Amino acid sequence: MKNYLALILFFFRTVSAQNDGAVQDSTLRSIKNDAFKEGEILKYRVHYGLLSAGEAQLEVKSDNQYFASRPTWHIVGTGKSVGMFNWFFEVNDRYESYIDRGAVVPWMFIRRIDEGGYTIKEDVVFDPFKKTATADAIRNYKPPTKGIFTVPENIQDMVSAAYYARTFDFSNVTEGQIFPIQAFIDNEVFDMNIKFLGREIISTKKGKIRCLKFRPLLQEGRIFKEKEDMTVWVSDDKNKIPVRAQTDILVGSIKMDLVDFSGLANEPAIVK
Repeated sequence: MKNYLALILFFFRTVSAQNDGAVQDSTLRSIKNDAFKEGEILKYRVHYGLLSAGEAQLEVKSDNQYFASRPTWHIVGTGKSVGMFNWFFEVNDRYESYIDRGAVVPWMFIRRIDEGGYTIKEDVVFDPFKKTATADAIRNYKPPTKGIFTVPENIQDMVSAAYYARTFDFSNVTEGQIFPIQAFIDNEVFDMNIKFLGREIISTKKGKIRCLKFRPLLQEGRIFKEKEDMTVWVSDDKNKIPVRAQTDILVGSIKMDLVDFSGLANEPAIVK
């Protein structure tokens, strides 16, 4: 179950003053977003095999935080174990990202992980103008790490990557088409490209939803057994909300299903 919230993926702190002195120029891109808005809440149920293992939630908060005088979306993702899993592998995770509203890139990422005694406290401050990431992490299984890293232009964190992907235009997508995303995770830059597989209708507690089916092209040797063990379904509408995520891991499989939503920017693709 470790890091299951990262399937769709998702931190808390108000430190915009740290970036007030950033050198500004005109290099930040401009991305049109009509997929999500303040007040959106997505709720999920996590299953480990046939067992109900946890709950997760993604929320676009309604606060108004600025970094370098630029407005941001504040995204908060939480995940926790439920039922019998609390007896032997209790999970309590919180992810936060402050995402630039114009460029859809992160200014700050916060991760608080507590999974069966495995803990991470991490803050990453991004400067999209200077193309740097200042990371400070404490893990209970190795010494603390700090550093300033040079990152590619328009780099994402593990939460902002999911929301940036929702701004993609899939209207003319073709099977096998790949959409590139780069993300800064654990002080490294990773390619998190996603490949379009086709369209399916997924049954949820909110009804049957028309979906686009994707497969992230992931690295071997980390959580996943192979590069293509994860599959993600997103709604085939303007919202592009994650509806289901499923992956095989080293000791079984995990599935996360949408169970509720509110505050969507557009009508969902529910099959009438």
